[in-house]
Amino acid sequence: MRRVISAVAAAAALALAVSACGSDDSPKSAAPATSAAPADVTGTVTWWDTSDATNEGPAFKELIADFEAKYPKIKVSYVNVPFGEAQNKFQTAAQAGSGAPDVIRAEVGWVAQFASLGYLAPLDGTPAVDNADDFLPGPASAGKYDGKTYAVPQVTDTLGLLYNKELLAKAGHNEPPKTFDELKQTALDVKSKTGVDGLTLNVDSYFLLPFIYGEGGDLLDIDSKKITVSSAQAVAGVQKVMDLISSSAAPKPTIKDSYVAAETAFKEGKTAMIFNGPWSMSDNLGGKVFKDKPDNLGVAPVPAGSVKAAGPTGGHTYAVYAGSGNLDASYLFVQYMDSAESQAKLAGKLGLLPTRASAYSLPDASGSPVVATWKSVMETAVSRPWIPEQGQLFQPLVEGYQDLVSGKESDVQKVMDGVAQKYQGLLKGWSL
Repeated sequence: MRRVISAVAAAAALALAVSACGSDDSPKSAAPATSAAPADVTGTVTWWDTSDATNEGPAFKELIADFEAKYPKIKVSYVNVPFGEAQNKFQTAAQAGSGAPDVIRAEVGWVAQFASLGYLAPLDGTPAVDNADDFLPGPASAGKYDGKTYAVPQVTDTLGLLYNKELLAKAGHNEPPKTFDELKQTALDVKSKTGVDGLTLNVDSYFLLPFIYGEGGDLLDIDSKKITVSSAQAVAGVQKVMDLISSSAAPKPTIKDSYVAAETAFKEGKTAMIFNGPWSMSDNLGGKVFKDKPDNLGVAPVPAGSVKAAGPTGGHTYAVYAGSGNLDASYLFVQYMDSAESQAKLAGKLGLLPTRASAYSLPDASGSPVVATWKSVMETAVSRPWIPEQGQLFQPLVEGYQDLVSGKESDVQKVMDGVAQKYQGLLKGWSL
């Protein structure tokens, strides 16, 4: 579930998106066919699972076995596709009209883009959109485009502050930091009193957003169609990050595989704090310093800036390929995988946050301490802009972030102005 997309993949995705706009070869979304009676449906559904193959894949495979037992005429071909490769790989296959799966686990930021290119089947009126009123409004909104439903929410998430309670206590802090200023001081205290790094950063756009949001900034103003990534507020948020590094509150982060570096340092006790989401909990709890002491792992909302505390809304959806030859089987598969019961099972096994209100009252979910903890953290989450270009906004931002961290550039305003100019190339008709 790491939210990292390579520059090569992002560039290729953008090129495909541009070329697809003028192509008649891609599948066009049409009104969904009338679904057959479930007992009569046959076929094979190829599903691309983009979750972590080691920590999450087995739980999804258990659900698939249950689905096949319920619908013996339907078989599921399970394919785990690394998250960082899936967006580009799906676009390539859909554009070519060959090799795309029947169902894909799509990140929330991909849906509007895929739908706008005609790659996704509309789901309204099919079994895939079952008991729609049960979906939480925020996660459900990410699956809609141009007034239609093209994906249903599988899991919702955000970023929080994960911390090692023992290390913070040794540094004189019995509570996690609540503001950016407290974050800096706590990290410095940990370093000076324990010798362990206080905070390790992940150089990724998604992980930069809490700092931008905290100072009152955002990437875009949707209502006015204005690009705001270079506003004074956004710049102030990025400057907070650079101050953490320059003050040694956070060591200069690695750029390559920075997610893995931060996660590894945290679960091995080499850093006291990181930003991460609920998807990382099973991985962390299996680490050296938490495996035998799970209560040592603390979770808190991301610290607040001068304006607010806010993490980005993330998550994943189930979407059906418009060119699928197994639409009825795919609708039933999505319906089963996204039921309240299935969501609750995943919550109990993996700590994933359900997108159905009723799932939270089921025993598997209600008995999960991870779900209980992260449900409160979700209250500070901010929705991202659900526009076709949303999935393309992260690459220019991470490139600028990397330039600052590496020392290639030192002027935050200049870097963010450059990001804004790249956004203007993506968002036709938007103002700076």
